[in-house]
Amino acid sequence: MRKLIKGKRKGKIVGQVRKPRVTWKDNPWILQLLDDPSLSADLNYIADDLVARASGVAWGKGLCVACKGGKFLCGKTRCPLVVRLKSYFRTFPLIRGTDVDGASPPGVFVGRIGYPYVYAGPLVPPVHEDTSLYDLPELWFGKSIDEIVGFRSLLVRGKHRVHVKKFEEAGKIMDRTRELALSVGPVDVELALKNKPRRSFVLDDEVQPFGPSAVIRDLSVSTSRWDHQIEKAYGDTDLKAAEAVTTLYEKDVLVTKIQRAFSVGAFGLKNGRRLVPTRWSITAVDSIISKDMIEKIKAFPEVNEYRVYESHYLDNRFEVLVMPRAWSYEAMEAWYPGTVWNPSGECVVMFSDWEGFDGRTTYADVGGCYYAARLAVGELLVKERRQASVVVLRGAHPGYIMPVGVWQVRENVRNAMRQRPLKYNTLEEALARIASRFQIPLERWVEKSRLLQDALFQRRITEYLKG
Repeated sequence: MRKLIKGKRKGKIVGQVRKPRVTWKDNPWILQLLDDPSLSADLNYIADDLVARASGVAWGKGLCVACKGGKFLCGKTRCPLVVRLKSYFRTFPLIRGTDVDGASPPGVFVGRIGYPYVYAGPLVPPVHEDTSLYDLPELWFGKSIDEIVGFRSLLVRGKHRVHVKKFEEAGKIMDRTRELALSVGPVDVELALKNKPRRSFVLDDEVQPFGPSAVIRDLSVSTSRWDHQIEKAYGDTDLKAAEAVTTLYEKDVLVTKIQRAFSVGAFGLKNGRRLVPTRWSITAVDSIISKDMIEKIKAFPEVNEYRVYESHYLDNRFEVLVMPRAWSYEAMEAWYPGTVWNPSGECVVMFSDWEGFDGRTTYADVGGCYYAARLAVGELLVKERRQASVVVLRGAHPGYIMPVGVWQVRENVRNAMRQRPLKYNTLEEALARIASRFQIPLERWVEKSRLLQDALFQRRITEYLKG
């Protein structure tokens, strides 16, 4: 079977590759890695419980087989497969048989493969403790990538096939999954699966870390307390989904909780509700909230100086430039060699997209990160009741060994906006500071940026009036 592989960020077909099912036997170096005592000491793992899938790169014949997780030939500072394996072997002894009993954070997942028929179900760790941190990215900033992979790897994903528009007819499994999604805190769950959960190790930098999964046979959820504000929006079948999202955000409901409820079809008009794949719901909520903010921001006076806000986390550096102009926004990304989107390049690869005062009508080429950063920027401007032209510049370095989700961008930019800004009288001074934080000539940023070119080379009408 052949699968079309789309170019990163552009949505253009760049070629076709065959995606075979690859087993451990096809790659004995993986088995050698599994037998490394530093990874699997005293564990009697079963190789058949693990599934390896290759994508895009011929890891059976390419760099991975030559590297074997230790030579870092891809340019990364650590091997992402080794990090995932270590996390798996910490989780492995806790998952036995086909039954999983634990406290869901709460967490749910709605897939997108096969849309409109998708797999949806709960995320259940095989532990009874306060697991709320496991699926709450707002509390992850500052955690190591190993800790984050550990959270995700512990969550067993139950899968139930359902049509996105007919989920209310899908029976008790879907009903209980929705109950779980609207809960205010961890809920005890008994998950009966048709087969023993299998752990997939996907050597594909586009795939976030995740735990083992299996199709659900039965699901029991203990009595839970729903989030009062979300429950109110769920019960209002005359309230449009976008209005529910913005209303909940204004009432200080965490973005992650809104996204989770949005994903399970909890919002919208009575006959228009549907499941939304988790990946899409995250971006949709970021977009809805930030778009609502922008309409308010446009009515505020402009800032009166140039500002630079900074943050560095998970080897991602963010520099946020705020300029005294009418609202406009741009997100720029620079991926260094050895990183997720530039694994074998010899020079930095850059992506960007922007919007003017009137906004945009198409999906941003930069993807979900564009909207996550826009939300974080909007929060500060609304708080200060000011408008500005904002450019978010991101440098991703090889220490960012695997994607962990767009939450990382949102929380990194939020962290930047919480810091005391560096203030400058001129754009040139602000840009000099930004240039000093990257190993990239300033000219490359300007060449790629619509807003920087406008600010540097386009005269404003007020300048003519002054003259």
